[in-house]
Amino acid sequence: HSFLSASSAVTHHAQVAWKKFTRKCSSSCHTFPYIRMAQAVSLALSRSHLIVPGIFGLGGGRLALAQRKVVETNYYPSPNSLYSRAQDGHAFVSSILLSVIEGVILLVRAIYLTILFSPSIIMAPFADSCGLKFRKIWLEVVHRTLETAGPAFIKWGQWAATRPDLFPKDLCTKLSELHSRAPEHSFAFTKKTIERAFGRKLSEIFDSFEEEPVASGSIAQVHRASLRFRYPGKRVKPMLVAVKVRHPGVGESIRRDFMIINLVAKLSKFIPTLNWLRLDESVQQFAVFMMSQVDLAREAANLNRFIYNFRSWKDVSFPKPVYPLVHPAVLVETYEQGESVARYVDEFEGYDMVKAKLAHIGTHALLKMLLVDNFIHADMHPGNILVRVSHSKTSRKRLFKSKPHIIFLDVGMTAELSKSDRINLLEFFKAVARRDGQTAAECTLRLSQRQNCPNPKAFIEEVDEAFTFWGTPEGDLVHPAECMEQLLEKVRRHKVNIDGNVCTVLVTMLVLEGWQRKLDPGYDVMETLQTLLLKADWAKSLSYTIDGLMAP
Repeated sequence: HSFLSASSAVTHHAQVAWKKFTRKCSSSCHTFPYIRMAQAVSLALSRSHLIVPGIFGLGGGRLALAQRKVVETNYYPSPNSLYSRAQDGHAFVSSILLSVIEGVILLVRAIYLTILFSPSIIMAPFADSCGLKFRKIWLEVVHRTLETAGPAFIKWGQWAATRPDLFPKDLCTKLSELHSRAPEHSFAFTKKTIERAFGRKLSEIFDSFEEEPVASGSIAQVHRASLRFRYPGKRVKPMLVAVKVRHPGVGESIRRDFMIINLVAKLSKFIPTLNWLRLDESVQQFAVFMMSQVDLAREAANLNRFIYNFRSWKDVSFPKPVYPLVHPAVLVETYEQGESVARYVDEFEGYDMVKAKLAHIGTHALLKMLLVDNFIHADMHPGNILVRVSHSKTSRKRLFKSKPHIIFLDVGMTAELSKSDRINLLEFFKAVARRDGQTAAECTLRLSQRQNCPNPKAFIEEVDEAFTFWGTPEGDLVHPAECMEQLLEKVRRHKVNIDGNVCTVLVTMLVLEGWQRKLDPGYDVMETLQTLLLKADWAKSLSYTIDGLMAP
């Protein structure tokens, strides 16, 4: 104002501009002070008789006016922004409605499951006191209930069968018989899923595709097909493949059931008698197990890892994923020919040399997974193991001299151990093989990061007493695997916690030992493990030494 006092006209214009500036600033708080100040200065300068300040003021005024329009646009939305906000409101209302519908579905599902599980829950308190016949009926009711409840509960039952530290032995045995007998979905859905996953028509990928599935489980079903184009437009050599396709809606169904299971686990915290089970932690472990089963791309990654680990083994193999035909809902892998090892365990008479070799190969494969790779196939029941034996044209007798080949299937469920868990578990196996009760009990108590055993001393004394008997000539007749089973029963009774992955490995050892003993009664898995551990200083050079000892 004082700078422009040389001209009365400029002074007048500046005074007018200042009044307008202060009036507008007091009436509006949405614009910034520097824009208003620029407007006032430009108004004064543009009306003066000074040429240079006038040009400067005119340019500054235009710039300030443009900035003002940009700022005010935020406060006077355009029709497009109003439409966008209307869309946001519609999406908000839709999300609320979907949440309400989802809540109703969950409530109806929870009521249905409550009714379905009521008989087995009501019978449970009397299962121990009403005789063996009543208990068998209750076990059958539990078995049928889980089968009816759907894939999530079938998988939970299969997982629970691997936890003899939490559940009675007869219940685990019954749950291990759970079969994933899900109904087959239509070929139309299979075709739609494959085409959506890979962005190509079925005929652009496969030369032939069998509409009837080879097998169907609770998560997916498997079709046999002949691969035509691995990549778009690039024909490959004809290859027989297995195409695993996830069932429709299985992901949503499992997600809802898991929410209900998780809620029940959280409510169990308020029941003192169930606190030691740590159901919330078990449910989280079960969730990881379920995700590995539902995501077929993860199974492909597991296959690649096993293939690499066993790359130098000629008598053990795994199906090979056919990339890029891998998707969370669809997995294309090589089709493996062979007979189930269950036929050699239960049906085939004779074949003693082949059976003995199978026992040897299977045991060393599992010990390599445990001792060398720390990546264990945790679902080694006979249905997931194929046997391929080369047939000789010259003489049938040469069949018995040939070395069988083992193929491991369905590697969705795996286990890995921390370094401390591996050391404790190996010490535990050595103690069981030596019949050293106190060391075995102490190692067992260290198999959980959060041990809640109410009376560790009593547990150690009882285990030591049992192992003392097993060390006598009479007790020497008890198989080491049976010792481990009885030990796990004591773990359950004394409420000793064992981490899920560790227990999975223990049960995998027991399952393997069970069918190995049927193949070759003279072959002792535990003795083989003890021999390997005694030959190798596994604490210093575990990987190199034992891998060399078990080289095929």
